[in-house]
Order: sequence, then C-alpha cells, then structure tokens
Amino acid sequence: MNKSNLATPVTLTLLVIVFIVICNPIAIVGVGERGVKVTLGQVSPKSYTEGVHLITPFISKIKNMDVKTQKSYIETDLYTKDIQQAKISYVINYNLQPQNAHKMYREVGTNYVDNILMPVVEGTIKDVIGKWNAQDLVANRETATIDILKKLQTQLEPRYINVTGFQITDINYSGGFERAIESKVTAEQEALKAKNRTVQIQEEAKQKIISAEAEAKSMAIRANALSQNKALVEYEAVQKWDGKLPQYMMGNSIPFINMTPASRRK
Repeated sequence: MNKSNLATPVTLTLLVIVFIVICNPIAIVGVGERGVKVTLGQVSPKSYTEGVHLITPFISKIKNMDVKTQKSYIETDLYTKDIQQAKISYVINYNLQPQNAHKMYREVGTNYVDNILMPVVEGTIKDVIGKWNAQDLVANRETATIDILKKLQTQLEPRYINVTGFQITDINYSGGFERAIESKVTAEQEALKAKNRTVQIQEEAKQKIISAEAEAKSMAIRANALSQNKALVEYEAVQKWDGKLPQYMMGNSIPFINMTPASRRK
C-alpha cells in the first residue's frame, strides 16, 4: 500500500478530532437539568432535556439550568403584630419548572434564587407573621405555616418556580419576652387552680346545705309523727334502749316503758 494513501485517513481523523476539540459542536445536558440554547444572543423557544445535543460552533451554546428539588434552611428577623422582635427559622423546598427553564433564563438568568425566590419568601413570611401576636403565633405555628406555603405557591408558580414544601422549624423571641410569657402562663395556671378550688368549695357547701335541709325535713317529719302517735314514742325509745333498766335509790328497777296494753290504759 502506498504511504500517501495510508496517511490520508489518519490525517482526516486527526482533523476531525482537532475540529471537535476546538469547535466543540456537542453539548451535554446532565440528569436533573434542562438545557437552554442561545444562538447569537437569542434564547431558544424550548428547554432541552437530558442527553447529547448538537450545536453550531461559535454561533450557538447551551446553558444548563438545575431543575432538581432544592432544600434551603434559612433564618430571618422580623416583627410580630404586637411589635415583638422574633427570629424565625424555616426550611423551604422548591424547584425550577423544567418546561420553563428557557423562559427563566431569558427573563431573569441563572440567579433566580436571589432575584425572585428569596425576595418573595421574605416578604410573604413577614406579611403573615405580622398578622399574629407573639404569644398566639407560638400556639398557631402550623396555621401560619400553611398560610405562608399557600401564598408562596400562588405567587411563585407564575414565575416558573414550584414551592413543594415550607415549614417553620423554630421561633425565638428575646429573653425578656420569653420570661414574661412564662410568668403569664404560670399566673394563668395558678388562677385556674384557684378557680377550680373555689368551685370545689362551693360544691361542697352546696352538698352540706342539701344534706342539712334533708336532715331538717326528716326531723320535722319524725317530730310530727311522734306528736301524733304515743306508741311510736315508745317504739323509738325501745330502738335506743341498751337493755339495762333504770336504777332507783330504793334499789328497785322498773321499766321505763309502760308495758300495759293500750286497751287497759283507758
């Protein structure tokens, strides 16, 4: 084989490799990303999915945008409705809408977190928390959380961001305010205990009155019955007799109940 004929394929192969290295006509979009093709400054009307894509060297390029779910832990300082300063710790889950990655790049660029997401999140949290008094916020954290999540989803969905989760993880007030809350709670608990004790005393007194009234009525009924029936008087005496006869100075014992039949007493 002629050496010149052998050199031709090798030369072509080398030229192709050099062309690929220098011009780079291939773009790769990774997993969890969307590619945005920019041609002479114009953004493509669609987002490119994962895989290998051909581009025109020196004219086009593909910019990759992360569309995976992101989780951020953030703290922010704000004021409650009653002007108490609080530090709110929260976690937010979000992602760039895959089908709208090219729109986000065209309108905002790659730094959409600082330019769109965080301003909306901070403003929404301050707006919702600002409607609660400090003490009520602690007891209604879950309600405030749900309210913030709904507002974030409503505001950010049209701006190409999905908010999939939001949770307030901690609420910290100043030391003085927390001590005041503890004192108030303690005072309320003591007042409740005192109230319960008062109710108990009133109920006990009421029961005593009821018992006394019942006893008085019983005594009245018995007294009336005794006055109407002398035999009943003797019966009551027998009921209370201990079996011993009364002793007199003469040494005789006589029964204290008249044992003469009623028919012979007349």
